[in-house]
Amino acid sequence: MTIDQTTAVPTDEQIRALHERYAPTEEAFLLVYTHCQIVCAVAEQLLDRHRAALDVALVRAGCLLHDIGVYRLYDATGRLDQENYIRHGMLGHALLRDLGFPDLVGRFCSHHTGVGLTREDVLRQRLPLPVDDYTADTVEEQLVMYADKFHSKTTPPTFVTTASYAAGVRRFGEDKVARFAALVEKFGEPDLLPLSRRYRQPLV
Repeated sequence: MTIDQTTAVPTDEQIRALHERYAPTEEAFLLVYTHCQIVCAVAEQLLDRHRAALDVALVRAGCLLHDIGVYRLYDATGRLDQENYIRHGMLGHALLRDLGFPDLVGRFCSHHTGVGLTREDVLRQRLPLPVDDYTADTVEEQLVMYADKFHSKTTPPTFVTTASYAAGVRRFGEDKVARFAALVEKFGEPDLLPLSRRYRQPLV
């Protein structure tokens, strides 16, 4: 797919400005934007296997924007609505659409949760989402979704090993474990230790 890089894919500076614009507090900005930068760093480690087939600028934008919808879940007191956190992807997609960005960019928000949410997942888990498939379909979407699995915005934020994520996702079904294993096989495992040291966040 050929796209106009100057209009469809925002620059790093434009993306940072969006985070600064929509973050309700400095604390929220630091949490979300730092996470997005880390996901981008992880994705960049994994690019080499598929660089020829990837739109690198699109991957970078997807990493840096995928969680922008989280800001929509903060209330006036600065508290995050954890009960509706699953909606952050859909909220981010809607935000970017309202700003005039194409779905090519917005889908990174709504299609990165877990290892992909299906219509059946939404129904079975009774998720507060429109019944639809929210799976990563392009290689760019898959890479952003996969890179996101290696860092968590917990308190404190942590880097997550392949083994830890695989163990945690098992509660959602063996099909999710298999899906994650396929992503590991496709993209490889990132070297998280240097990033853990750089950001001074634990590796679990």
